Amino acid sequence: MEENIILTKTYDFALRIIKLYKYLSKEKGEYTLSKQILRSGTSIGANAEEASGSISKKEFRAKYFISYKEARETHYWLRLLRDSDYIDKKLAESLISDVDEILKILGAILKTVSSK
Repeated sequence: MEENIILTKTYDFALRIIKLYKYLSKEKGEYTLSKQILRSGTSIGANAEEASGSISKKEFRAKYFISYKEARETHYWLRLLRDSDYIDKKLAESLISDVDEILKILGAILKTVSSK
């Protein structure tokens, strides 16, 4: 079976987000923002996975659009965590770089699906 790059990248990203959540809640005692980033950061891949099992083009597009919106939200939370000094700049920039790449891939998928 051929690797689906977006599913792989979003799964790997979700694992990084789970580790970030553990760090924020255990080491920093931060529970509100950490739950927000956990929810949005893991939802990206969950919706992409659901899209891969879609039964219609409309459902496929809708799931990827939700995935794209969750990635935008995650981008926001990462910037907020960085700028409030909950996470260091190096970690934040690495995670932001990952989500930027995911956003580009999702954007390309949505553009391709919308043009058909």
